[in-house]
Amino acid sequence: MGTAMTRTLRGAGFNPTVWNRDTTKSAGLASELGLVVASTAAEAASSADVVLTSLADDSALEAVYLGPEGVVEGIGTDSVAVDTSTVDPEVVRRVGKAIDGTGARFLDCPVSGSVATVAAGALTIMVGGDSTTLEQVRPVLEPLSTRIVHMGESGSGSVTKLAVNDLVHGINLALSEALVLAEKGGVERAKAYEVFASGAGGAPFVQYKSEAYLHPESAEVAFTLDLVAKDLELITGLASRVGAPMTQAEAAVEVVQGAIGAGMGDRDLSAIAVYLRELGS
Repeated sequence: MGTAMTRTLRGAGFNPTVWNRDTTKSAGLASELGLVVASTAAEAASSADVVLTSLADDSALEAVYLGPEGVVEGIGTDSVAVDTSTVDPEVVRRVGKAIDGTGARFLDCPVSGSVATVAAGALTIMVGGDSTTLEQVRPVLEPLSTRIVHMGESGSGSVTKLAVNDLVHGINLALSEALVLAEKGGVERAKAYEVFASGAGGAPFVQYKSEAYLHPESAEVAFTLDLVAKDLELITGLASRVGAPMTQAEAAVEVVQGAIGAGMGDRDLSAIAVYLRELGS
């Protein structure tokens, strides 16, 4: 996602400094787009009015922001840090407080969409933090998105993203079950999917994931089942803290862990249908 965001911002006329924990990735992207590579997160942050990050998980977020030569060490007092990761809201608030302590400002801005959505500039961005700060960074976010929604105080963007992902993972499981049910009942896979996509359940996810479900043997990995498991851990953890019942998410945890145990952790999330198809054989 970070690479896709950089390409889109470059196409919109921005000239970002890039940094990645994997230096081969940042070097390759910088060479492709004609950009400067920073040697550390602190160095990248020191020259930026807006620091935009996209990271895999809680530990990555804390390391990049709070660790040695991290963003907190380098960010200027007039700058804004914008994090787009899917992480625990409590971790987001902790990082935000550290950024605030430098005199800079922080927004949690997780996104809904895929790499293709980034390329099209069609993300939905959920923003937690100060609304005035959002207006300051809006010119950076607009090329990436068709919708920017201010959700409330710090952490509220991350809470919303976990709720969104709970919905997406629920659709993924329900779609997989429905497709396998139709197939085992004697209906051709493609015909069943056509009806699903054109009916009441034809959410955008169902529309753009059709190839992955219809041709799982050649499905592009857009979001792995290992990452789904990470999301579900965050979702159920938040639910436990706030007292929200999560019967659907808990069922999804069981199925996803089963698929990972069957060696599918590095496959696309649509492989849940493959797992259920094989499980019922």
